[in-house]
Amino acid sequence: MSASPTTSALIQAQQLRKTYKSKSGPVHALAGLDIAVPERTVTALLGPNGAGKTTAVKVLTTLITADSGTATIDGIDVAADPRAVRRVIGVSGQYAAVDENLTGLENLAMVGRLYHLGTRRARARAAELIDVFDLSDAGSRPVKGYSGGMRRRLDLAGALVNEPRVLFLDEPTTGLDPRSRLALWDVIKDLVSAGTTLLLTTQYLEEADQLADSIAVIDGGTVIASGTSDELKADIGGHRVAVTLVAGADGGTARAVLARHGTGEPRAGGDGRTWEVAVVDGPAALQRVLADLAEAGIELHDAGIRRPTLDDVFLQLTGRPAEADEAEEEAGSGAGSAEKEAVR
Repeated sequence: MSASPTTSALIQAQQLRKTYKSKSGPVHALAGLDIAVPERTVTALLGPNGAGKTTAVKVLTTLITADSGTATIDGIDVAADPRAVRRVIGVSGQYAAVDENLTGLENLAMVGRLYHLGTRRARARAAELIDVFDLSDAGSRPVKGYSGGMRRRLDLAGALVNEPRVLFLDEPTTGLDPRSRLALWDVIKDLVSAGTTLLLTTQYLEEADQLADSIAVIDGGTVIASGTSDELKADIGGHRVAVTLVAGADGGTARAVLARHGTGEPRAGGDGRTWEVAVVDGPAALQRVLADLAEAGIELHDAGIRRPTLDDVFLQLTGRPAEADEAEEEAGSGAGSAEKEAVR
């Protein structure tokens, strides 16, 4: 399913294609990608390594040019007038792009001057953002002494210096501890409430669940499914029966029991003792599973039924679980490694 073109979309892409040359042959990073992000909403792009998420963001933010297709930001053609696009967007990448030797205030004022705000306005805007992002106590200190969460907040503040209508966040919370991640989520929610339109790529399915009005799942350079989180979960339907074993050695028996009563292949958790499977009738299936496990003498720590999660959606659509990758462009990740070669 692809996003339908709409005149109300502030971010819009239709049939974007981008191919790179690699030693093993052409790599189709984008293969007819369609995206539409309505004003004052958040769309999250999810996908496995090399799916095309970061390549799509780079095209939309004028960092690279698509081979074909069209893209507009606030009605401005990305390829025809990239300078005009840059004036209305803000971008925060996977890693904080800050100068460690400058203070937080100096970093933001420098960004303001790059946007031709003028020295006085750039300093005033820097002070505003330092306060908004709760960095007042650290604003006059060199960034090299900042924590990871503080750097990410400063980087996001830098993306907002020009007060953009449209914001692109590429893996904004990668590497952050849970507390810093939650704090940044609150900032992002406030930005959207104030009128910002946001396109977000993320490796955290919970992040998409929390922040996104709609989700586009990308694989092979194209959107393979889109909708709200609830819509995507409803599409795969059913319940999941999950059991946690006392002894990991009983995994083979538990897998066989779950396979007998489930509708798909049982999945093992990372600890080797948790198993689950999709079922049609959750309560009835759980009763049958528990009866069979008891008859087999299998001891359990826990058992229950649950609704599908975004992880289940991701697994069913792409054939593999979501990966906690640092970046899409890792060596051997298809389009990402080819893009590295092209940029050099």
